[in-house]
Amino acid sequence: MLVYHDRLVKTIHPALTMTSIIKHVSGLFRITHQFLLPSKPVLTEKDVPDLKGKVTIVTGSNTGLGKEIAQILYSKNAKVYMLARSAEKTKKAIDNIKAAVPNSDGELIYLHLDLADLPSIKSTAEEFLRRESQLHLLFNNAGVAFPQAGAKTKQGYTLEIGVNCLGTFAITKLLTPTIISAAKVSPPNSVRVIYVSSNASEGFSPKNFVQSVSNAENMTATGKYFSSKLGNYLHAAEFANRYKSTGVVSLSLNPGALDSDLWREQYSVVQSFLRATLLYPTIYGAYTCLYAAFSPDITCERSGTHVSPWGQIWQVSTDMQTAAKTPEEGGDGTAKEFWEWSEAQVNKYL
Repeated sequence: MLVYHDRLVKTIHPALTMTSIIKHVSGLFRITHQFLLPSKPVLTEKDVPDLKGKVTIVTGSNTGLGKEIAQILYSKNAKVYMLARSAEKTKKAIDNIKAAVPNSDGELIYLHLDLADLPSIKSTAEEFLRRESQLHLLFNNAGVAFPQAGAKTKQGYTLEIGVNCLGTFAITKLLTPTIISAAKVSPPNSVRVIYVSSNASEGFSPKNFVQSVSNAENMTATGKYFSSKLGNYLHAAEFANRYKSTGVVSLSLNPGALDSDLWREQYSVVQSFLRATLLYPTIYGAYTCLYAAFSPDITCERSGTHVSPWGQIWQVSTDMQTAAKTPEEGGDGTAKEFWEWSEAQVNKYL
């Protein structure tokens, strides 16, 4: 029956098959379900334990979701390193957070981070390592969506892939030994690396993924963004494959449809429509991140899990699950291949 329908579909468009259409419809449903029907928040500020003595990093933390996460961590007495490009904006954010949380015993520290410039990322990591020997929570939150057409990093990569994937991979790679050190002396399952992905990750096929991102300049704007968010999922999954035995938990998540600066490149009329109809306050995205960071439901055995709004374990598509696993585990090794490709790119500059 499926063969018959494939023939029928090919009369409409030769490149399509009924199987591919079913997958596209399924992916659209999964994206829409997370977008319009999130769960109730499971873990909020009041559920976060005291974080005195814990060292945390939040990238892209001078505004939006990153600032919300930083403020909550600080309110629980954590030492929070706020990594972002703009010193002026981050210092203003620090002042705002301190005014909102006047009684914290934590710290807020700015470090410059430009994910679009790989050599500078090494300097950022070195400065952090000069100050700290352990890192308990890393929130890879910074990212770009739909920048100006043709935008590239300083090393010539398509901006979405360069920032969301390669820059994030580089800072995580350089900090991994410190994260592992923290896991050795911390309570089980408490040291975590969190990749802020998106439901857009389910809108791009993992098939021939590395070939696609290697030629990202030929993609549409949507393809560039969607593929970069799938890249976040694959990096999180492969980090879990490689480091599960160290006690570090790796997760990816879809923070939800948020009214944040992620949409800063969009036309004002688009911004107004989204804000009026579909977007939630950024604090809800923070609840998704808090679940990923602190939920007891997530252990090392579940490292590689994907979390959806506003705090639930999400079963990604079969194609994504297959891409995350090695051939020995019944997968196709896409995550491993993408990790190795990413490593080859960043090693040129680190």
